[in-house]
Amino acid sequence: MADPAGCCRPCATCLLCLYSCQWITAKKEKRKGLRTTKCDCSWFLFLFLIFLFTLVWLYFTIIILNDFHNFNEFIFKQRNLWLDWSLVLLIATAVLITYSATLLVLALCLQLCGQPLKLHWLHKTLLIFTALVVAAAFTGLGIKWAEEWRSARISLQATGPFLHIGAVGGMTLLAWPLASFIYRTHSTGLRVSLLLPYCAVMIALYLAPLAITSPCIMEEKQLPPKPALVGHRGAPMLAPENTLMSLQKAVDCDVQVFETDVMVSADGVPFLMHDEELTRTTNVQAVFPERAALNSTAFNWTDLQQLDAGSWFLERRPFPTAQSLSASDRLEVAKQRIPSLQQALEAAKQSNISIMFDLRPENHSDYQSFVNATLEAILESGIPLQQVLWLPDGFREQVRQQAPGLQQVYGRKRLQNEKEPLLHVNLPYQDMSSEEIRQYRQDNVSVNLYVVNQPWLFSVLWCSGVSSVTTNACQVLKEMKRPIWLLPSSTYLMIWIVTDSVSLLAILWAFVLLKKCSQRRQPAESETDVLLTKINSLMQE
Repeated sequence: MADPAGCCRPCATCLLCLYSCQWITAKKEKRKGLRTTKCDCSWFLFLFLIFLFTLVWLYFTIIILNDFHNFNEFIFKQRNLWLDWSLVLLIATAVLITYSATLLVLALCLQLCGQPLKLHWLHKTLLIFTALVVAAAFTGLGIKWAEEWRSARISLQATGPFLHIGAVGGMTLLAWPLASFIYRTHSTGLRVSLLLPYCAVMIALYLAPLAITSPCIMEEKQLPPKPALVGHRGAPMLAPENTLMSLQKAVDCDVQVFETDVMVSADGVPFLMHDEELTRTTNVQAVFPERAALNSTAFNWTDLQQLDAGSWFLERRPFPTAQSLSASDRLEVAKQRIPSLQQALEAAKQSNISIMFDLRPENHSDYQSFVNATLEAILESGIPLQQVLWLPDGFREQVRQQAPGLQQVYGRKRLQNEKEPLLHVNLPYQDMSSEEIRQYRQDNVSVNLYVVNQPWLFSVLWCSGVSSVTTNACQVLKEMKRPIWLLPSSTYLMIWIVTDSVSLLAILWAFVLLKKCSQRRQPAESETDVLLTKINSLMQE
């Protein structure tokens, strides 16, 4: 097998060394009998599939970053260990995708250089290990975090058009090593078995836009108003969650609603706290070590006021933004205490923003007394009742009677034959399709979806017409003046046609060009074989 023109022997030798893990020179006599077998082709196919597998996992990793703070909180509750596991996941995924991509590039370069694909056993072992790791990751995702599959489907509305272009481009580049291999092999069956799947995949990719839908494929004039921002526990990327500082930072981000969680102390004082235990967001283990594992509602208000609700934010850095706080903000963080609902209502009243809250824990035996204490705090605060969005389902009818001015928000979709029409719904963003959002909007039902942190997700929901989103990243979404991308259908159609046309021409060019190169090599190789035969005959004589 002669070295193709343009492929220097040192380069071929280095490629063989990296791929085969042994120093094999590219001279014919040194590699006599070294050929790409069917087994080698099978390992190359396995390598290609592993690369695609890890690429898909990389995509999932990027998508689930929107919700990864929930995973960090879950691990803390289980192991009492705080770590930004998203960094660990990204680094591990980057290592796997880099390794498989490097091997794939080496194999393609070896094929273009006409060298044998002898994958070393160590690489084979590591590829199998990579496949097992990624398969385990997908399995764990499906078991413990199944809603992220719905997040992935939503993400395709934001990335579908660009994934199509990338897939077409990648498969088009693959035409070069494929054509090179086809013109070198003499097996008709092998040629057909490679060409047919390749052609089928390309046809499927060319027609893929027929199945791609996105709410952001629309005219500029059809774009709905920008969704209002609801601060999830305030502005938790800029200040400790569920504190007055977090509320003020949310106000600075132009949020319209402060979303929080309310619990009631042992002596009947409603206060802001999300977790049932105080260990994650306070220094309860230092102040009350013997009571640290108790439910938050087991502490009286005097005890709760002794706890530091801010320093953990600087120590654990739940978000990367915690590192960039100014000196004055750091001093303010250290002063934070657990606020009562009364204090939060007064701050919301002064800032002229609404407040929305859950009342926890819903399964508590004294839940009705919690509802009464919370209602009492609201009525005593003097805040206009229309600024309070009531989320708890328990004893809702009683709440309506005692405070009819409260805005009732439901954590469910509409039911058939609903006696009283819903005006406000609050749901996870995975639970509503773009079509449902549009229908609710047409029926004047306010839809708030949570928790939306990434600009791509905010863009999709904006194009869909959602009323508001609950977010941790109000400082990011505040700066967005329009969705990340917005394409008229006519423009997208043009991009589709141009992409497919350029790809088809490039593939045809690759096969024609390599066909000519193959035809030029054949006479030279034939003359060499004849000459070698004559020399061999003379030596035998």
